[in-house]
Amino acid sequence: MSTGLEVLAVAARTPVGLRAETSAAAVRAGISRSREFPYVTLQGEPMIVAADPRLHDALEGRARLEPIMASVVAEIREGLGAVDLSRGGCDVMLALPELRPGFSEDDAQWACTTVKRLLYAQRIDARVSVGGRGHAGAIEAVERVAALASSARPAIYVVMGVDSYVDLATFDWLESQRRFAQPSTRSGFVPGEGAGALVLATRAVRRSLRCPALARVAGVGTGYELRLRGSEAGSLGVGLADAVRKAYAGLVLPRDAADQVYCDINGERYRSEEWGFFAMRAPQAMRRPEYHAPSDCWGDVGAAFGALAGVLGVQSIVRGYARGPTTLVTAASDGGLRGALILQPPEG
Repeated sequence: MSTGLEVLAVAARTPVGLRAETSAAAVRAGISRSREFPYVTLQGEPMIVAADPRLHDALEGRARLEPIMASVVAEIREGLGAVDLSRGGCDVMLALPELRPGFSEDDAQWACTTVKRLLYAQRIDARVSVGGRGHAGAIEAVERVAALASSARPAIYVVMGVDSYVDLATFDWLESQRRFAQPSTRSGFVPGEGAGALVLATRAVRRSLRCPALARVAGVGTGYELRLRGSEAGSLGVGLADAVRKAYAGLVLPRDAADQVYCDINGERYRSEEWGFFAMRAPQAMRRPEYHAPSDCWGDVGAAFGALAGVLGVQSIVRGYARGPTTLVTAASDGGLRGALILQPPEG
């Protein structure tokens, strides 16, 4: 679906950068921060983790999430410049992890309360709610924002994704599920952490605030995959193809086919096979069957991925190194949610 939304600002905190610009530059350069963590697996093997270099390794859970979120909130405030949001006019939708060992529903409510407090400290009075879960959660949140922006009162919207796998309970769970990348596991991923944000508004709101546009959200769509991880057949890419088809509604193919793609392939066989089937189902959506997988640099960042991949797309447009005018972001949550986000340069 077309959205009428423009990107006013971006923010990021990842294992490879403390800001949006540095994170995007590090990914573009192929810099990786995966390293041995000071823990060992049940088999006595070293744990390889992509952890935030500014956080002490002994921290876990909320103690890691809060400084990461605080960094992103501060960058949001900086990106908005002189825009006054001290009296409201800002809605924030969080993309948070799906429930798992190490992240509960109480943690989700804590995240909403904490982000609201951090924003208020930056003189931003905002409503904060959960807009999506898992890797595709931020894309679902953008879809919700598009619906709200077309019918609700004028506002600035912030879609923020945040996640951290760096938690002992989460490590144990990943290892028990054979999803932790290590020599004894053939199909696993490197746990990561981070947060990203896209600040969105309609063109009318953006112009009234006299803010420049970094990019525009040309399309967004979600779908659901019924063949989840562990199914005998594996994913055949149906849900992801459906999400991409919805995102392209209102655009013209092949004119608007993606020149570059950012996806959340992370080393797991399920993800790679799904991508292959999707590429066969929707070859017209991409100019070439290639993709960027930033998990090679910052690990699997979970629910932060949709927003962070959006940041990468926006930065490629702003810095002029995008291969063409259309960027496609795809993401897949464990629970079946699939998302597609299309970014293009702002119109005049």
